[in-house]
Amino acid sequence: MLEDCKSALERWGGVHRLIDRWLDERRDLLVNFVELKEACDAELEAVTKERIDAFSELLMDYISAGHFEVYPQLREEARAFADEEALTLADRLLQRLEMSTELVLDFDADYASPGRVRQHLGRLPAWLARLAHGLTERFSLEDELIGRIHARHAPDAAREEAAARPS
Repeated sequence: MLEDCKSALERWGGVHRLIDRWLDERRDLLVNFVELKEACDAELEAVTKERIDAFSELLMDYISAGHFEVYPQLREEARAFADEEALTLADRLLQRLEMSTELVLDFDADYASPGRVRQHLGRLPAWLARLAHGLTERFSLEDELIGRIHARHAPDAAREEAAARPS
């Protein structure tokens, strides 16, 4: 039993670190988002392509890490625990996440070149409002996914659940 606990800790502890790193990236993304929004509010014409690129890069990195690192790991964890309910929920949530992914890709395309930045700069505040709404929903869905799959199967949760069972 101790060996099972140790191997679970080794296996899912890595997922925990992956999620922690990803949530740190989320925080950095939000800080950058607020700074870009404040710059738009202060003087829209002074917002540079470099500033938009820095935000867009963080945004794309965050979305990519979710799709290619975090979500597959969470699905693998649910499969390893034979948690069909969690897999069904993951499928449903991942489908809903696609809307905000498309929004992010559209934003990135609109500001991909200096000419496009000049063409779309006036719409940047509206874009940021749309992104704020889309990302708020995305973060909520991601938190639900993490909470339902990883938090439920994490080694500490397994030990607490086992301790709560009558002997």
